[in-house]
Amino acid sequence: MAGSSFGNVFKLTTFGESHGPSIGGIIEGCPPNFELNLSEIQAYLDRRKTGQNAFASTRKEEDEVVFLSGIYQGKTTGTPIGFNIKNKDARPEDYDSIASLYRPSHADFTYEKKYGLRDPKGGGRSSARETACRVVAGAVAAQILASKGIVLSTYVDQIGTQRMPQKSGFYSQSTIDQSTLRCPDLEISKKMEDYLQEVKAKGDTAGGCIQCVIHGVPAGLGEPVFDKIHADLGKAMLSINAVKGFEIGSGFDAAKMLGSEHNDLFNDDFTTQTNFSGGIQGGITNGMPIYFRVAFKPVATLMQKQTTVNAAGQQNTLEPKGRHDACVVPRAVPIVESMAAIVILDFFLRNKTLSL
Repeated sequence: MAGSSFGNVFKLTTFGESHGPSIGGIIEGCPPNFELNLSEIQAYLDRRKTGQNAFASTRKEEDEVVFLSGIYQGKTTGTPIGFNIKNKDARPEDYDSIASLYRPSHADFTYEKKYGLRDPKGGGRSSARETACRVVAGAVAAQILASKGIVLSTYVDQIGTQRMPQKSGFYSQSTIDQSTLRCPDLEISKKMEDYLQEVKAKGDTAGGCIQCVIHGVPAGLGEPVFDKIHADLGKAMLSINAVKGFEIGSGFDAAKMLGSEHNDLFNDDFTTQTNFSGGIQGGITNGMPIYFRVAFKPVATLMQKQTTVNAAGQQNTLEPKGRHDACVVPRAVPIVESMAAIVILDFFLRNKTLSL
């Protein structure tokens, strides 16, 4: 199966299915002799786990990562880092009754058309369960970046119709974690909760947006033309399950601005007075903070009856069953942050400017 690897120098390859025995991955290109904090990696995974709020799936996975190679006495060896995460609360029987049906807005139909068969148990490889592997690699990347003064702030800034008024602020992890929905504006977070209560009561789901701000990235990372750093960030984000939109800097707001409004004028120290470019110009970082926003669609599995078809095109009724999120956005925060960290570290290593 193509498409299971991401990255150029710092490269992640993942394996496993939602309801199989385990998921896992291999990280290649990690610089040697870096002392990893394994408890911090587990903490990243814990932020992604199910059951963290009233709107998350009730599936209970410990998501305990076990490292198999590439680490000796707490330090990276420079060889591939292999890891495994067991699936301990899989319930494949939940999908027996719909194994022959194509769930609306899932990958059932497209997978079967491409491969001639599919794993109906939770979507198999297309399940967001796979993203736990990305979080492991992202947690490794984030630690290396932090040692170079590069830090990320990632949080929910919109769920449904409720959105934070302030754009692209940088918040500490402790401030973000005060909210069960990972929205640092506690007043808006409460409105988000009320909104989700109404949505969940109807058996429906909601989408939202995640903001990521990265401080400390030096000027000069990125390649012109096809390997622009924001192009890789866009690919990274759009590879995450349920993501439907990505915008960096001024994003789509740039379409309604004049050039005289949008240009980032230079200060004497080569910083810019504004940052509509989002820290990237010509595909290369300019030393200003990088910021981007990612939009997630509503979860496709509803606790409502829906009409669908089977492989013969016959109409059927899809009965709600299983354990699913009413809104996946809060749990996706560490996924977005992890993919961003992977991209930034990968470009660092491509630039050959990182020494440990």
